[in-house]
Amino acid sequence: MPLNRRTFLQKSAVTGAGVAVAGAAAAPAAEAAPAGGRRKPVKRYALTVLGTTDLHGHVFNWDYFKDAEYTDAQGNAQGLARISTLVNAIRRERGRENTLLLDAGDTIQGTPLTYYYAKVDPITAKGGPVHPMAQAMNAIGYDAVALGNHEFNYGIETLRKFEEQCRFPLLGANALHARTLKPAFPPYFMKTFRVKGAPPVKVAVLGLTNPGIAIWDKAYVQGKLTFPGLEEQAAKWVPRLRSMGADVVVVSAHSGSSGTSSYGDQLPYVENSAALVAQKVPGIDAILVGHAHVEIPELKVVNEKTGRTVVLSEPLAFAERLSVFDIGLTFERGRWSVESVASSVRNTNTVADDPRITRLLKDEHAKVVAYVNQVVGTATQTLTTVDARYKDAPIIDLITRVQEDVVRAALAGTEFAALPVIAQASPFSRTSEIPAGEVTIRDLSGLYVYDNTLVAKVLTGAQLRAYLEYSAEYFVRTAADAPVDVAKLTNANNRPDYNYDYVSGLSYDIDVAQAPGSRIRNLTYGGVPLDDAREFVLAVNNYRANGGGAFPHVASAREVWSESTEIRTRIAEWVTAKGVLDPEDFASVDWRLTRDGVPVF
Repeated sequence: MPLNRRTFLQKSAVTGAGVAVAGAAAAPAAEAAPAGGRRKPVKRYALTVLGTTDLHGHVFNWDYFKDAEYTDAQGNAQGLARISTLVNAIRRERGRENTLLLDAGDTIQGTPLTYYYAKVDPITAKGGPVHPMAQAMNAIGYDAVALGNHEFNYGIETLRKFEEQCRFPLLGANALHARTLKPAFPPYFMKTFRVKGAPPVKVAVLGLTNPGIAIWDKAYVQGKLTFPGLEEQAAKWVPRLRSMGADVVVVSAHSGSSGTSSYGDQLPYVENSAALVAQKVPGIDAILVGHAHVEIPELKVVNEKTGRTVVLSEPLAFAERLSVFDIGLTFERGRWSVESVASSVRNTNTVADDPRITRLLKDEHAKVVAYVNQVVGTATQTLTTVDARYKDAPIIDLITRVQEDVVRAALAGTEFAALPVIAQASPFSRTSEIPAGEVTIRDLSGLYVYDNTLVAKVLTGAQLRAYLEYSAEYFVRTAADAPVDVAKLTNANNRPDYNYDYVSGLSYDIDVAQAPGSRIRNLTYGGVPLDDAREFVLAVNNYRANGGGAFPHVASAREVWSESTEIRTRIAEWVTAKGVLDPEDFASVDWRLTRDGVPVF
């Protein structure tokens, strides 16, 4: 039976707002040979904790944007169907009764599959479907899943419905009701593993989510939920779990290990704090890391208070890897203690899909394939993002033009109708292409891969100048006489492509020979130098509007309009209404890269 919110509240009275279950089968305990004549043999137990993270709706090794099997240059494979095969093999090898299967969040957003069951055939509708991710994860037998920030992208109602459909708890010790500051989701999960000839082993899993939810999904959570820091909440809950008899404490954290934050000082909590939790909070044995989309087979962090080593592992996103924690325990002097922890990752490209998962979700998959292959228009020429990071590409102008048109229409008849509308967009993908000829929903979805929505903010010319200077920090400083290698020209200080913005409607040069902060040159509007005092309406996605990427001024700027329809949908509507996708209707060269005033390209 799914563990829904009502079930959780009933359990809370008994378990202290967590979830507790007992292992169904007894597991054998290995005994070491006596060291001396009268010494009792040491009881040992081997626990295996398996973990995934950032699944983002990947059930099959299928690229809905290309309508083909997924493939990349590294030979990776994706999908829960592959994870299921790996998990089954490890369970057979170690004994299912000795394994725990966890996930570190970002489950119900990220592919046309998840979009379809949130918006096209929503799980929230009366008599609606069961979410494919719930079906797959239930069938595989997940024990617990931490909340990711993208769980909130479709609103709390969709998340609660997904939670109701899952046969495992969604954990979030730092997801609290804004008014009462009590847990809005189960903070932890506890499972008892029976050991032959010895007391049972109690394993606690603490779930932690990302504080950035307060920024990134402000429209859904403000005034309803609050998200304090991971360290603070771990320091509160780990001692409680130990006092409740936990022999092993594992944290499933939707937070990277780098100690950095993309939102600057907008929040007093660190975005990527998993290693800090390990370092500062005593009593943790292992941490399943998520959020950062990197592969970390094993990271050892020494706790500064106890001197004990905590082992962290992050499997690659999209079900490309499975983390495996091997935890060895010994029973001496009446208690179990952790003797060793080691972790590694398994690659899903080494196995085939589990046919049980394939059969389970073949109908849902077929519906989504049919949906994304709907033809909505015709393109007069091929449009691509291949060089969109360093050249003003028409395909990005399509995004900004759609955003401008939607906002102008929304503000018509209001006091803001007279303000000029400009728009922001980022080169999300390096491989998106809208081919000449028939244009489908999957072509447009591949261009705009996130479920962002549109917001209108009022900024001054001076604020926009600062915004562009910050955006231009994306480029690596390159001297005027140095060779230009486009592979090394961008992503300065590891800034991702999605945190570099075009701004349409303005004309400007980005002089990459100059130091950051002094790169925007010849900034004009309407052919004349930009007036620092003039006000503009910036059509911007909700991630950026709420502070994502820590761009200056935009988060605090006056908001004059917003909506819940995805920008991706607005692009499809715009193309459908036009019928013909012709760059003559939307493309313009607004910016260029220069070095000491000389164009780079």
